[in-house]
Amino acid sequence: MKDDFLVKTTNGLYCKYGDFYLDPQLPVSNAVISHAHGDHAKPNNQNVFCTAFTAEVMKLRFKKKAGNYFEVFDYHQTFKIGPVILSFLPAGHILGSAMVKMEYLGSTYLFTGDFKLQKDESCEPIEFCKADVLITETTFASPDTKHPDPEKEIKKLNAISTNILLGVYGLGKAQRLTKLINQVCPQKVIHLHYSIFPIHQLYQKQGIDLGEFQHYDRKAFKQNQTNQVYMVPPLTFNSYGRALGVVKMFASGWKNLQYGNDESLYISDHVDWDDILQTIKEVDPQQVWTIHGDGKQLKSYFSDSLVVKIL
Repeated sequence: MKDDFLVKTTNGLYCKYGDFYLDPQLPVSNAVISHAHGDHAKPNNQNVFCTAFTAEVMKLRFKKKAGNYFEVFDYHQTFKIGPVILSFLPAGHILGSAMVKMEYLGSTYLFTGDFKLQKDESCEPIEFCKADVLITETTFASPDTKHPDPEKEIKKLNAISTNILLGVYGLGKAQRLTKLINQVCPQKVIHLHYSIFPIHQLYQKQGIDLGEFQHYDRKAFKQNQTNQVYMVPPLTFNSYGRALGVVKMFASGWKNLQYGNDESLYISDHVDWDDILQTIKEVDPQQVWTIHGDGKQLKSYFSDSLVVKIL
């Protein structure tokens, strides 16, 4: 096991043994991309290694700047970058999201990217593997954080007859909520912001049945004063801060994104504290390296039983 197998740089996490970066923040020669969210998938890399769906979204969003050369892989399909053997495992975060398994000199390293354990029928469920080192996100790594059941949260919409302005992230969250609303709140009519609709279409091309939805129809939304849900991205949601005649909600695990709204909607696509502990149990690592958040509480929790290193 190499303590310097991954090092944090200004470009992102770098593996010098394979000369590649994980989710680089600046253009690099070899970029291994865990999923297509904008804080993980950046344009203008030379060689991009990812799942097929991640490539599709990057090409949709970045056009010619997506990357010079894409190498796409199925889950569990192995490939090599230098002497390092890599493969992707479903991360359960959004469609096409992947944990990156890396094998080098007899040791296994598992990079989670963003991931979740909660049920989500709009994407592939997470799959674990054993690893010597787990490199995990710690977005919500606090014992005080417990994500509620998403089906119970979405049932809040059934108690609201007034039209709803629903803030969502356009990739992953919007599709998950479309599926949930159609299942749990079938009387609701879902309108999509123009920037979200094409992502739904990509999901459909992959065989994901999200249920009923339509382009936002301003006239229909105004004429029908009940049971209409307009899904919009964060910037649009914020610009409608003074909108009248609608109930404003934002789907997120972050408390600060619930302030000032008419109702809360705590639905997260990340692991909470208990889920991180469950992941560590499943992976059974000798060491845990933390990224994307605050690993201090995790380090304190395992101070007598497991090496936790904050990258």
